[in-house]
Amino acid sequence: MSLSKQQRRIRIKYRVRKHVSGSTEEPRLTVFRSNKGIYAQLIDDISETTLVSASSLNKEIAEKKNITKIEQASLVGKLVAEKALEKGITKVVFDRNGYLYHGRIKALAEEARKAGLKI
Repeated sequence: MSLSKQQRRIRIKYRVRKHVSGSTEEPRLTVFRSNKGIYAQLIDDISETTLVSASSLNKEIAEKKNITKIEQASLVGKLVAEKALEKGITKVVFDRNGYLYHGRIKALAEEARKAGLKI
């Protein structure tokens, strides 16, 4: 019996999370993708706190009409990088959360790199 798409993603997520962990100096940039939006957080796994978050529901992004989901992901990547740089965070560990590094996930990561984050 084969796994569903969701079960496969969760299995990959747990396999990756065994090796990827964030700290105060180098937090984990985790991404969640839904059908309508995309969300990104910088997490310190040691103190179990969210340092920075951004999503496609933020005013600057939500007000823009007629943009594609990939453009939306790029704007979220840029926003999370700007917020991180304001807090003095320059280096992060990327956690794709079981999703393929393709499409919206790739767009978010590349835009965060362009904005100054080292992934």
